Amino acid sequence: MGRASVIDGDTIEIRGTRFRLQGVDTPESAQLCKDAFGRDYRCGQTAALALADKIGQGNVSCAPITTDRYGRTVAVCFLGQLDLNRWLVEQGFGMAYRKYSTAYVPQEEEAKAAKRGIWQGAFTPPWDWRKGDRIGPEGLVVRPEHKTGACDIKGNISRKGDRIYHLPGTRAYEKTVIDVSHGERMFCSEAEAQSAGWRRARR
Repeated sequence: MGRASVIDGDTIEIRGTRFRLQGVDTPESAQLCKDAFGRDYRCGQTAALALADKIGQGNVSCAPITTDRYGRTVAVCFLGQLDLNRWLVEQGFGMAYRKYSTAYVPQEEEAKAAKRGIWQGAFTPPWDWRKGDRIGPEGLVVRPEHKTGACDIKGNISRKGDRIYHLPGTRAYEKTVIDVSHGERMFCSEAEAQSAGWRRARR
């Protein structure tokens, strides 16, 4: 049990241990969804920020289940008596990850019926998005010939408080982890990053 840092919508870190929330899959940090009016929005960042806001300064406890291929502890995590995994699906911030668990399918169906969160508009299931699928015109899912790399610029904040962004393929890109609870974020373009106060990494 301890204070949790939110890594993304379904991953948190407590005292150096990274936990992947079991049974839920939220949109990726760089993922875009469409809202009820057909406008793009960063649904991955929305999920992460909502989770960070929900946790706040509270203590989180996790019940480990297994370890995934990335070395993360797969677990059900709680804020007091609140099942955070369930809460994410219930509020429409993520989907029930049926490949690994059907525990939160009822909550997904409830969120879908109420058009909460991602269910208000069109989106690509996170597991398909990771394969390259994207939302196209009229909300149709399309698979581009080449991955677009949209919104994949990492906006990091250094220990000194410097706001630095990293482009794909640069030296520190792969090892840079975005922690939205610390104000870090993804950008869709260098112009966007610069206008928000970030500068390009020197190397």
